[in-house]
Amino acid sequence: MRAPVPAPTAGWWAVSDAAVLARRNLLHYLRVPSLVVFSVVSPVMFVLLFAYVFGGAISVPGLRYVDFLMGGILVQTVAFGSTETGVGLADDLSRGMVDRFRTLPMARSAVLAGRTLADTVRHAFMVLMMTGVGLLIGFRLHGGIVKAVTALLVVLSFGFALSWVSAAIGLAVHDVEAAQMAGVMWTFPVTFTSSAFVPVESMPGWLQAWADINPVTVTVDAVRNLLLGRPAATDVVQALLWTVAILAVFVPLAVRRYRT
Repeated sequence: MRAPVPAPTAGWWAVSDAAVLARRNLLHYLRVPSLVVFSVVSPVMFVLLFAYVFGGAISVPGLRYVDFLMGGILVQTVAFGSTETGVGLADDLSRGMVDRFRTLPMARSAVLAGRTLADTVRHAFMVLMMTGVGLLIGFRLHGGIVKAVTALLVVLSFGFALSWVSAAIGLAVHDVEAAQMAGVMWTFPVTFTSSAFVPVESMPGWLQAWADINPVTVTVDAVRNLLLGRPAATDVVQALLWTVAILAVFVPLAVRRYRT
């Protein structure tokens, strides 16, 4: 007589459900490749604009501007890309997909986890594409492969956290156009008041106070120092602490909003 097979735990079911929905979202991206293409076009335009138009007017002592710029561009790429999480959820809400998911015997967190995980995979593709563009215009990985991979993980972790911010917003507004506008309203200020494109020291004193504690600045500095081969341990720890803090706040908010 065979021993009974133990039933899967609730945690395993949640992981399995999230994986199924992540696959569903990834297949959607494959069927509509323009979503990914346009996600890449915007940061490509930014890197070309800043490298070739504004780069000559921006001075970074002891460093080529393209090497300074790429760390900021990679973080900006996932920041702007994270807004698609909220837009996608708002679209699912408007089409009744979320209501259908709620009627299925699946973990309530799986819809959100599946969406954010799929978007993290999309972010990875976007970051790799942007790194390739950077290499084509003269950017070089001065820190070696280990630090480059560490920088990639820091960027993707931060993008994953920002996707939960976007998820909470998308579930709150329930409208695709509103989610798009809301995404612009929060990503542009935090990105352009950071060290992504210019040194913090070049900003007015009152703005430096915010830029120094801006989570985008902290993450950009960590990624930039890793790519440049500079000491980055403290910056990486601070960036990961910001990532954990954002997740601690916005994961419960998004899940609660999804349940109501």
